Amino acid sequence: MHRVKTGIPGMDEILHGGIPERNVVLLSGGPGTGKSIFCQQFLFKGIEEYDEPGILIALEEHPVQIRINMEQFGWDVRKHEKEGKFAIVDAFTSGIGSAAKREKYIVRDPNDEMELIDVMKEAIEEIGAKRVGIDSVTTLYLNKPMMARKTVFLLKKVLAGLGCTALFVSQISVGERGFGGPGVEHAVDGIIKLDLDEIDGELKRSLIVWKMRGTSHSMRRHPFEITNKGIIVHSDKVLKM
Repeated sequence: MHRVKTGIPGMDEILHGGIPERNVVLLSGGPGTGKSIFCQQFLFKGIEEYDEPGILIALEEHPVQIRINMEQFGWDVRKHEKEGKFAIVDAFTSGIGSAAKREKYIVRDPNDEMELIDVMKEAIEEIGAKRVGIDSVTTLYLNKPMMARKTVFLLKKVLAGLGCTALFVSQISVGERGFGGPGVEHAVDGIIKLDLDEIDGELKRSLIVWKMRGTSHSMRRHPFEITNKGIIVHSDKVLKM
């Protein structure tokens, strides 16, 4: 089995070698847990370290802001966009605004699943993307939660067919149980849950792999930190709640 390296220090050890190719993984967590950073790091390191082009589907943040945020970690994606190794699909602005008009891939109506899929496919095929991040998939069914599983399964079918390995960022509220939408845990191949908890009067970040189809993985909760160079997972440590 071919595995896709995450590019996140410590993460591949937890996954016993990486994410199985073509898997769609739900990256679930509450606010401040580092979901977007995890997703962006996966895409950027894929290009820099493994020469695997990637696309990011932006549903909750302006593409300009995403580029600025990534630069703060030293991830200059603009040069990779020029080289045709990275692309942002703008499903946030609906093409409104002068900055948005400069974007190459624009989804005019994010609520139109087929338009989103068509633009996504166009971007994937043009740059030969191997990695895809959707931030966040929750936006697609926020007002229609009962469609969550169907939406996720449809996207998974398309991405797997195109040979991509994907991370779907899934938002949950503080204290919420589950993974962000009824039935989504059954529609994806893997789930990585990111948490931010108060322990002994201090906020601590940790993650746990709830499932990963096609591979064994650590069953323990591991602490991680967000540094100025991205996320580092301490695979040799266990956080006890």
